[in-house]
Amino acid sequence: MSASSGAQAFDADGRLHRARQIASPNFDGRPAGEALRLLVVHNISLPPNEFGGPGVIDLFLNRLDPGAHPFYAAIAWLRVSSHFYIRRDGELIQFVPCARRAWHAGASRWNGREGCNDFSVGIELEGSDFVPFRDAQYDALARLTRELMAHYSIQAVVGHSDIAPGRKTDPGPFFDWPRFRALI
Repeated sequence: MSASSGAQAFDADGRLHRARQIASPNFDGRPAGEALRLLVVHNISLPPNEFGGPGVIDLFLNRLDPGAHPFYAAIAWLRVSSHFYIRRDGELIQFVPCARRAWHAGASRWNGREGCNDFSVGIELEGSDFVPFRDAQYDALARLTRELMAHYSIQAVVGHSDIAPGRKTDPGPFFDWPRFRALI
């Protein structure tokens, strides 16, 4: 993919034209002059280890019903988001424009810098640490990564566990890094 095709894929605020857009209120501005340098791959499922429902979207939109599942009562108060979410079937949803800071990394560190949300794009894969990801997800993630790399000065792609070791485990042991790297 050429740089120009990556540039054409996004609007001026960093919305990917081909992604389904669902605006999360959980974002703010990046620090002035801060360039995107990092892609962070996560996994998420709500309820835990269940796929296909509205839980993740509801969490990112601050409308998770604490009574809908026992686990939700402990997390419904969270204000979190991600730039992108890739469902099990490969559907790509964007919650926060890339020019804005999504709240996905939490306490984090990369190359000696704290606060990875300042300079990263968060990509959530619908999944868990206990099941393999699907072909459609690898294909969608690889295409998205190529588009982001063509448009931004991305220096690395890491897992959440790489920037928050001991606190986070995602994307987990079933994420096939060699397969993903071969696709990009």
